[in-house]
Amino acid sequence: MKTISYYNSPIGKILLASDEQGLVGLWLDTDRYYGDILAKNYSEGENEYLVSAKKWLDIYFQGKEPTFTPQLHFTGTDFQKRVWQALLKIPYGTTITYKKIAVQVAKDKEHLPIRATGGAVGRNHICIIVPCHRVVGVNHNLTGYAAGIDKKIKLLRLEGVDISQFKNHINH
Repeated sequence: MKTISYYNSPIGKILLASDEQGLVGLWLDTDRYYGDILAKNYSEGENEYLVSAKKWLDIYFQGKEPTFTPQLHFTGTDFQKRVWQALLKIPYGTTITYKKIAVQVAKDKEHLPIRATGGAVGRNHICIIVPCHRVVGVNHNLTGYAAGIDKKIKLLRLEGVDISQFKNHINH
């Protein structure tokens, strides 16, 4: 059974979810896949995984790099899990392209799964902690963030990324 809790962040309300093995979800209230993996039988409360995730978020939203990762429990295909593991390796305050992630996770280096990688990045259930906001287009555009490009920009700025380097940063 999953347990849910909420966190009020500087960029909006966050829904957190865990099961008996770890954190399974973290969604901003504007996420197009908000709570998509939650079944009808869940309870609201706290547990060690949710408390750890909230501690991580407290540090992160103070503009600091957390020195730990909460216990995560990925639910998805093997390919999605490989992509999400690759996302965890993106250093704080940096960005990487979808293509570079595809190269990291591809089993066949002749046929890069760039579209599939983009799909897996977009279906990341544990945003922010699994930093899909750090993935950008190969042409240096800020693309694809399920919670909205404005949230992606705020997260990157919080980490000290120079947004002016991106072609489509205007008006954010």
